Amino acid sequence: MDGPVSIKGWVRTVRKQKTLAFVEVNDGSNLSGIQCVIVFDKVDEATKAELDKVTTGCAVELTGPLVASQGGKQAVELAATVLRVVGACPAETYPLAKKRHTLEYLRSIAHLRPRTNTIAAVARVRSHLAGAIHAFFQTQGFVYVQTPLVTASDCEGAGELFRVTTLNLDSVSTLPKAKNENGKEQDRVDYSEDFFGKPAYLTVSGQLGGETHACALGDIYTFGPTFRAENSQTSRHLAEFHMVEPEMAFADLTSAMNNAENMLKYVVQHVLDSCGEDLEFFQKFYDKALMTRLEKLVQKPFVRVSYREAIEFLQEEINKDPSKWQFPDVSFGTDLATEHERWLAETKFESAVFVYNYPKAIKAFYMRDNEEDGGETVNAMDLLVPGVGELIGGSQREERLDVLEQKIADVGLDKEDYWWYLDLRRFGSVPHAGYGLGFERLVTYVCGIENIREAIAFPRYPGNAEF
Repeated sequence: MDGPVSIKGWVRTVRKQKTLAFVEVNDGSNLSGIQCVIVFDKVDEATKAELDKVTTGCAVELTGPLVASQGGKQAVELAATVLRVVGACPAETYPLAKKRHTLEYLRSIAHLRPRTNTIAAVARVRSHLAGAIHAFFQTQGFVYVQTPLVTASDCEGAGELFRVTTLNLDSVSTLPKAKNENGKEQDRVDYSEDFFGKPAYLTVSGQLGGETHACALGDIYTFGPTFRAENSQTSRHLAEFHMVEPEMAFADLTSAMNNAENMLKYVVQHVLDSCGEDLEFFQKFYDKALMTRLEKLVQKPFVRVSYREAIEFLQEEINKDPSKWQFPDVSFGTDLATEHERWLAETKFESAVFVYNYPKAIKAFYMRDNEEDGGETVNAMDLLVPGVGELIGGSQREERLDVLEQKIADVGLDKEDYWWYLDLRRFGSVPHAGYGLGFERLVTYVCGIENIREAIAFPRYPGNAEF
């Protein structure tokens, strides 16, 4: 390249010798950064004075020509003739010393951890994954719909919701006491004084809202934040996370599985093509088999097995040595644990696996009953992948009004809260299906990292809402 160029970024390392100095600068666009060489007898006194201020972490701007590198680690380097410190960084108080920090420690300084190789690489891969998800659905003719974050509906019926209120919690007006289900009197909150005039929550899913648009536009998808007030401290759960939720009209469960498989192959292939340097870093430091696993996911058709068959496979394996299993009691109706899911994907099939036709009792109210077994199972599926377990969950939705009304009553929900959802079955109902992809779980899978708290900029989990 002819003429000087300017490099702006943050200093990773600085090494000063008698006649020259090496400053490694990274602007966040890639893993490597660039080495800048300052030869003392080729720069002015102002640049030498600025060099004395350079420490790890400071922001700098360097100008000079790009030249072939004398070392073997990079093809080119900057022969800097001008250096300016844009933002100083006191070495004695900078919390990112030049050493490997634990991921747990980095969570305590989440505002600075994107400057590390690991979190910066996660952020770049995450960005490419998000872009590829949008590209896939847009090229497939799906309409992108933004569903509300504040809702009065509990999609899953599990009750793990965050309350949204403007009431002064130190002085809440109550209605006359009423008896609860155990016959004891309890206070009732007067929601007429609240902002929405009724109980409101942060959404656990955009699915119900997405269905309204699928029943008018055909194929839609949502991609946004969702929330679960689940008291879980595992490496697989967050209180705030993102869901990708496509919904397809005139579709059944097979349509949903086909779309999920095509989508996942598309986005993983995009990352393989676009994020090679970052994936090589993850393979070196986190998962030695990462590239092989991702390439196999793209190339190999996903296995499809019924829940009954999966239970039989598990029972046969567990019976060989129950002591190896944390949850050895597996039978029809068991909600599969992570160890069960991972065995199916990693050992039994060595592949991504769709498990379908789950027992009705362990799935959400909106899933369509299977008529062939008298409604004992629902037309639902989970996608299990090696290294993670469940990555996607989906179903054909119950489109029959009378059946859905009974299912709502059976799980103890108030039909009046879902009047608009039931209207979709009253007015031009059609078979439709969809699924939800936990985006942060996808990020952990593609990066080969173990803890989902590294897959998002500011993780929210029980006891932690910092930054």
